[in-house]
Amino acid sequence: MLSIRLSRVGKTNYPFFRVVVMDRKKSAKGRALEVLGSVNPHKNEVILKGERIQYWISVGAQPSDTVHNLLVQKKVIEGKKIFKKIKSKPQETPAEGTAPVAEGAAPVVENAAPAEETKTEEQTA
Repeated sequence: MLSIRLSRVGKTNYPFFRVVVMDRKKSAKGRALEVLGSVNPHKNEVILKGERIQYWISVGAQPSDTVHNLLVQKKVIEGKKIFKKIKSKPQETPAEGTAPVAEGAAPVVENAAPAEETKTEEQTA
């Protein structure tokens, strides 16, 4: 199955992306069938070949979520943007009879020995 996706090129710490068509199973760093555009995130510059993108979609290529959002933004295709939901960590429920403890807070221990008290005037004399 063909996909239209981003392929990262550019120097270290200076990413630059190409919009390419390639087999979904191949690495994004591999050889692409065709380069359909480019994205420069530093200059907020997006260059797309609209006619070729329409052709590849008509042939059956599926755009990735990010590319789909770019195509909708640049009005190459119609539709709504795709929003991914981020999975959060499941919260542990406290055992019965215990109070929930906030993150980063030390748990309260009952019957603990009191901390050392400061010296009083009687002890210093």
